[in-house]
Amino acid sequence: MKKIETFIQKQKAYFQKGETKKISFRIHQLKRLKEGVLNYEEEILEALKKDLNKSEFEAYMTEIGMVLQEINYTIKNLKAWAKPEKVKSPMVHFPVQSFLYKEPYGQVLILSPWNYPFQLCISPLVGAIAAGNCVTIKPSELAPNTSKVIAKILNNLYPVSYVAVVQGGVEVSQKLLEKKWDYIFYTGSTRVGHLVMEAAAKNLTPITLELGGKSPCIVDEEACIDLAAKRIIWGKLFNAGQTCVAPDYILVHQSVKDQLVESMKKYIFQFYGEGININFPRIINEGHFRRLQGLMKNGRVLVGGHYDEDKLQISPTIIDQISIEEPIMKEEIFGPLLPIMTYEQWDEVKDLIENKGKPLAVYYFSENEE
Repeated sequence: MKKIETFIQKQKAYFQKGETKKISFRIHQLKRLKEGVLNYEEEILEALKKDLNKSEFEAYMTEIGMVLQEINYTIKNLKAWAKPEKVKSPMVHFPVQSFLYKEPYGQVLILSPWNYPFQLCISPLVGAIAAGNCVTIKPSELAPNTSKVIAKILNNLYPVSYVAVVQGGVEVSQKLLEKKWDYIFYTGSTRVGHLVMEAAAKNLTPITLELGGKSPCIVDEEACIDLAAKRIIWGKLFNAGQTCVAPDYILVHQSVKDQLVESMKKYIFQFYGEGININFPRIINEGHFRRLQGLMKNGRVLVGGHYDEDKLQISPTIIDQISIEEPIMKEEIFGPLLPIMTYEQWDEVKDLIENKGKPLAVYYFSENEE
């Protein structure tokens, strides 16, 4: 762990030189990052295939393409964002003029997840560089191939005194959180989010937590059922459901449930075929695979339910005849399982969602604009 302390001190010294505060410097580093991503595109795609069995199309659209778009957008707007902002002055200070100047935090720690291991690592880096910080990144050990490529790209682009990549397991994350940072950016589970916030609080470190939740889909009796089904299946099954804003469960009006189920079946078979598609992303590890198997034990499987233990794949699965007390309704699913429940009165929907805590997203399908 002496290595960690060494580059932390190097970053502190480098930041104090003031080089990272220059807008021209930040833009240059973002352009270098873009060039690095483009140069290693094939290796990134191969790594995502090995880690999550992501198809080239899905990997580019949800990982590489999003990063490149964010870099381009940031480069285009950075000068405008960085300009001093004129603000109102208190009367007691009349006749002065007041301006708000944006300053970097300093040393930023980014703890990234495994589900979108490239995008959710590099996108926060883009923001940290744009804001003029020095950065330490800890990629997820559960996506080791992608983590190695990230380290390769960034180590070739930047000195550790500016951007450092630290690989390792939970013990490495714990050691990093023992250090004093100027800002921490964490993406992952709510459980670990509590630990990260606790560690940050010891040093009064500002923090961003991007966590999970159970995001419901509400389909009322006036919805365009076919369109709702198509969009729900598309959104749910990206990355085999391992997405923080993926639809977690469906609340459908009793009168249109059967129609919705049939439409969802149609789109599952149209998009992925019956059974297990060899190009369908896999579950990240055996522990999560077993957890998802356990969640399928309650209720009635309407579609899917197939799995391949050797490849850690589970087919798109719709489940009904469940209650809010079932395990599948008590935790974020983070997999290709989609429970469907019915309602008759709007109060039932409101009460259920409120009892589950605040979701990251709510998807409401209706043709009734009121």
